[in-house]
Amino acid sequence: MALPATVGELRGSEYRMRSVREELRDNLVARLRSGAEVFPGLLGYQDSVVPQVENALLAGQDIIFLGERGQAKSRLIRALISLLDEYLPVIAGSEVHDHPYAPISRFGREALADRGDQTPIEWIAREHRFAEKLATPDTSIADLIGEVDPIRVAEGRYLADEYTIHYGLLPRVNRGLFAINELPDLAERIQVGLLNIMEEHDIQIRGFQVRLPLDVVVVATANPEDYTNRGRIITPLKDRFGAQIRTHYPRSVELEVEIVEQERAQFHGLAVDLHVPQYMQELVAEISQLARRSPQINQRSGVSVRLSIANQESLCANAIRRAILLQEPLAVPRLSDLPALSASTTGKLELETWEEGEDQGVLAKLVRSAVQNVFRRHFSLPEFAPLLARFEKGLTVEVGEMMAAERYQAAAEQIPETTRILADLDEPREPAAVAAALELVLEGLHLAKRVNKTAVDGTTVYNG
Repeated sequence: MALPATVGELRGSEYRMRSVREELRDNLVARLRSGAEVFPGLLGYQDSVVPQVENALLAGQDIIFLGERGQAKSRLIRALISLLDEYLPVIAGSEVHDHPYAPISRFGREALADRGDQTPIEWIAREHRFAEKLATPDTSIADLIGEVDPIRVAEGRYLADEYTIHYGLLPRVNRGLFAINELPDLAERIQVGLLNIMEEHDIQIRGFQVRLPLDVVVVATANPEDYTNRGRIITPLKDRFGAQIRTHYPRSVELEVEIVEQERAQFHGLAVDLHVPQYMQELVAEISQLARRSPQINQRSGVSVRLSIANQESLCANAIRRAILLQEPLAVPRLSDLPALSASTTGKLELETWEEGEDQGVLAKLVRSAVQNVFRRHFSLPEFAPLLARFEKGLTVEVGEMMAAERYQAAAEQIPETTRILADLDEPREPAAVAAALELVLEGLHLAKRVNKTAVDGTTVYNG
C-alpha cells in the first residue's frame, strides 16, 4: 500500500498524528501488552532500570541517566529509538521535520500556505529522528540550537530573516529524540539555552528571537558525582528532567559473563577453533567485580564493563596466538595467559594514589583474589588430599604460557584426579582443555598455601 504523498492524502488516510511523547507511550503500551521484551539485548536492568524507564515514558517525561562509565547508558538511550514509529510524515524539504498540519518553521508555514492540501510530504525513518551529542566545554549554542549563516546574509538576506538561520541539532531532530551525553560538561550559558528551548520554546540567536515550539524528548547522561556534588548543572535544568534514573554495574559474576559473551569479539575465520571454559569467563568477570570493591581503585570514575569485555578478548587472543604458533587445532585460554590482561586493564583502572608500577601490583592482587574465588567456587581443598600427599612425596608439575598442550598429558597421568576435575568443570578431554583445568587447580592449591610455586625461565614449576 502506497503511503500518502501530500497533506491532502494524509488527511484522507487513517493515519493519526501524535506527539513524540504520545508515540513513545502508545508503542510502549503495545509492546508491554504483547509480552515482548521492551529493550532486547539490554542485560541486567530488567528488574531495576527498565521499569523506571517505562514509567518515565508512560508519564511523558524527559530523562537523565546517572551512572559511572560503562553502564550501558548510551545503549539504553539508543534502545528508545525502537519505540518510535517506523516512519513519520513531514513536509518535504523541511530542515526541522515540520508537522504536515502545524509546521513550526517559516519554510513549512509558507509551503502549507502556498499549496494547501497539495503540499508534498515525505516519510522519514525512525533512525533519522534521533540525534546524539557529547557535551564538551566548547559546545556552543550554534551546535545545539543554531546560528546565523553568513553565506545566506551575503546572499542579501536580512539578519532578522528567519531564513538566515542555520539550525542546530535540536531543531533538526524535531518530533524525535535528542540525547546529550555528559550533561555537566556543558557551559552554564549553554545550559540556559538548552533550558529555554526545552521549557519556553524560544531562543535568541544574535539578538534575533526565534520561537521554536519543538516536539522533542530530551534524554541526558551524567556521572553521579558531577551531577550531585559539584553543582555543575544549573538548578532549573535539573528541575526540567522529570525522571532521574540511576544505572548500575552487573550485580553478579554470572550476569557479567553473559554480557561479555554477548559483546566480545568472536574471532571467526582464523583456522583455529576457540573454546573458552566457563570458569575462565568467571575469572575475567570476577576481576572486574573485585575491582569495583577495591579501596585502591577510584570508584567515582567506575570500573566499566568494557574492562571485562577487553580482558576476555585479550585472553582469547593470547590463546589463539599460542595455538597458531604451536600449530594446535584448538585454542583454550588458561591461567598462564593472564599476563596478557595487563595491556587491556591498566588503562581502564584509575587508582586512588599512583606510583610507578603500582598499577601492576594492584592488577596482580586482583588476579590472585579472582583465581582464589573461582577455585573455591568449583572445588574444596579436602578433595585434593591425595594429590597434596603426592606433592609432599616429590611430585612436580611444570606449566607455561607457550608450553604445548600435549606436554600437559604427562602431568595429567601423574594426577588421577584429572578426570574428575574435568567433569566438575564440565570440560572436554581435549589436551588444551586439560592444560587449562590443571593450571586452575595447581594455582588454586598454591594460593591456598598447599603447594609451592617457582618461576623458571618463562615457565612455572609447582612442587611440594
